[in-house]
Amino acid sequence: MTTNPIDTEPTSGAGKQLNTSKTSSQAAIQPPTQPPVQLSTQAAALAPKSYMNQPTVPAPELMRLISTTHPDPHAILGLHPSSLGMVVRVFRPEAEKVSLLVDGESATRSMVKTHEAGFFETLVEDRTEIFPYRLEVHYREGKVYTLRDPYSYPPTLGEVDLHLFGEGRHERVYEKFGAHLRELEGVRGVAFAVWAPNAQRVSVVGNFNDWDGRLHQMRRLASSGVWELFIPDLAPGTVYKYEIRTREGAIFLKADPYAFYIEVPPNTASVVYESEYEFQDQTWLDERAKSDFLRRPLSIYEVHLGSWRWSVDGESRPLNYRETAPLLADYVLDMGFTHVEFMPLKGHPYTPSWGYQVTSYYAPTARYGSPDDFRFLVDYLHQRGIGVILDWVPAHFPKDAWALGRFDGTALYEHLDSRLGEHPDWGTYIFNYGRNEVRNFLLANALYWLEEYHIDGLRLDAVASMLYLDYSRSEGEWIPNKHGGRENLEAISLLRELNEVVHGSYPGVLMIAEESTAWGGVSRPTYTGGLGFGYKWNMGWMHDTLEYFSKDPIHRRFHHNKLTFGLLYAWTENFILPLSHDEVVHGKGSLIDKMPGDRWQKFANLRALYAYMWAHPGKKLLFMGGEFGQWSEWRFDHSLDWHLLDGADHRGLQNLMRDINRLYRAEPALWEMDSEPAGFQWIDANNGDESVFAFMRTAPSTKRQVVCVCNFTPVVRQGYRVGLPKQGKYREVLNTDASVYGGSNVGNGGSKTAEPVSWHGQPYSASLVLPPLATVWFEVPLNEEPH
Repeated sequence: MTTNPIDTEPTSGAGKQLNTSKTSSQAAIQPPTQPPVQLSTQAAALAPKSYMNQPTVPAPELMRLISTTHPDPHAILGLHPSSLGMVVRVFRPEAEKVSLLVDGESATRSMVKTHEAGFFETLVEDRTEIFPYRLEVHYREGKVYTLRDPYSYPPTLGEVDLHLFGEGRHERVYEKFGAHLRELEGVRGVAFAVWAPNAQRVSVVGNFNDWDGRLHQMRRLASSGVWELFIPDLAPGTVYKYEIRTREGAIFLKADPYAFYIEVPPNTASVVYESEYEFQDQTWLDERAKSDFLRRPLSIYEVHLGSWRWSVDGESRPLNYRETAPLLADYVLDMGFTHVEFMPLKGHPYTPSWGYQVTSYYAPTARYGSPDDFRFLVDYLHQRGIGVILDWVPAHFPKDAWALGRFDGTALYEHLDSRLGEHPDWGTYIFNYGRNEVRNFLLANALYWLEEYHIDGLRLDAVASMLYLDYSRSEGEWIPNKHGGRENLEAISLLRELNEVVHGSYPGVLMIAEESTAWGGVSRPTYTGGLGFGYKWNMGWMHDTLEYFSKDPIHRRFHHNKLTFGLLYAWTENFILPLSHDEVVHGKGSLIDKMPGDRWQKFANLRALYAYMWAHPGKKLLFMGGEFGQWSEWRFDHSLDWHLLDGADHRGLQNLMRDINRLYRAEPALWEMDSEPAGFQWIDANNGDESVFAFMRTAPSTKRQVVCVCNFTPVVRQGYRVGLPKQGKYREVLNTDASVYGGSNVGNGGSKTAEPVSWHGQPYSASLVLPPLATVWFEVPLNEEPH
């Protein structure tokens, strides 16, 4: 006799017992029950031996069950009271025989097949109350399975859960929906719950039931549109999907929108998972909660995990989560970055999407390991003092037939009208932000990554496409809002609510918007009418800066305002200056290759750009490979070209980035007042003819100051006078033309002393040597002016 019908191998993740104590929000909903079975006088006289030659349920109800169209199979199957005792009903298609094993009894009780489709019943006349039991199911070829009846258990969702979900306010809905290991009435199993309000029937199918949708039909909980089923004895590692039957009769399989784990692509099934990882980063989290991130250094290293570094063991593959952890931490610490930003690591089947076409919002991609492996990576970086930001994509999702799109046969997560529900640029669906359950899915998802994975920040992709109804659409291809405008009011409301909840629940977490338009107040509080983000990517600065640096120096005089214009709006938002992956793909060329001139000039230009950028107001982001001058465009399916570091010019650029980050983190003048005009002052913004810029950064709390002077031509400028705020010696703390960085070693001998000659509106000045295609930083002396 086979005693375990579940033929699965548990993954390395079973463990932590979930709290299943019933609070008011978890009180079980009582399923609809049929009245006790009333047997006829003749049947009663013959009971219990032969009265069940015919089914004891009305024929229409039985036909709905057998045809898998019944919304509440629990109302028929399982244990039910009758006038003569308790009736047990089982639907087991293909079974030849089913016996009832009552706990505590040694003998089995044979069940009667009352319908040839596999419907079995028996009367337990000596019982009047619910009792635990098992089923012994016999199939052809002598196969026998002993199992507990999933239709003998109450629901695992409560009325409050369903109410909050319907209102879009269940911030921990992921603890209820999806697949969760539970213990009900002393039995371990998995509770499944899924939202599919327009489905005629939903079943759980998987490797435990031969993907047979007749065996584990779910019940619909009242009018909530939520379907639920507890399946006893399932374990971690169980592979499953939902089989959905539409109202029109179409049947298809869908992955679980709330699954915590998924198969490795190209496989698409969901996997039952329970974390047993214990974080060791509480000290980091405590410090994060106390920090004022606007007045802290922020230097982000953007990483695509699948192409950062590949295995060197001969396998030619990306590193997995655990292999990446020590190598990435060592490298980021050595280079001086404060944070890592991972391009999307949620489940996505299409590798060339780089992770931006998400199908499994609650599951890390299985390409690099398990969810606990990803937890290990985050935890390891935290313990080494490195923050972790994750790209998050609430703007759109792909049309894969097995995923969110047309989930229950209708436009559920998306709009039906393509003018609202489809993205013309990417061929994807757009979320219906006005539907409460969809808002809840997204809101809870953001909180899930912060709570369950200790992520330090979310960078929201393509926010502009969420804000505007006419984004990338021509006239007639979009529908105005209720006021006749082009603003997506529902998306705006969601973003504000999201930021309010995140900042309220997780102080110190960074909420970052990739927003490319002039929308006002993206990083301003919601109570002032803003969207509530902590930061906004400064796309205007990025475009203007790269355009300027792409010009031959002889022509830069005509584009001088490309670098000065950004300071006119620098204080309107809390900006991050991004040189991201988007700038090194699709024929745009790598950063080093964008620079004009010969090889030496290319490196000199890029060195000057980086030092200018790190001195400019705004936090910093650099995509991997840019720090050492990756020549080729980024390729998602290849490792970075680390062998380039055998070249002196590449090592020099890397040395510069290491020193820039070291100086940046140690100098409050470069980050304390990034978002306020008190932290910046032009010294010389008007010398377009010579392409020279000079400005000063200030930290009011310490009165520390740094003067940055840039010469963006290949001409060495001797005796160039620059206005300075104080008397004393100005130490040259950074010179991108230093020989250690691959430069020509032109400089100022390490320092310059200010002279009492007013210049550029400053009381003092110094005659400097400006190296070619270089940026120089000077530390302003701290001595006070004499009175």
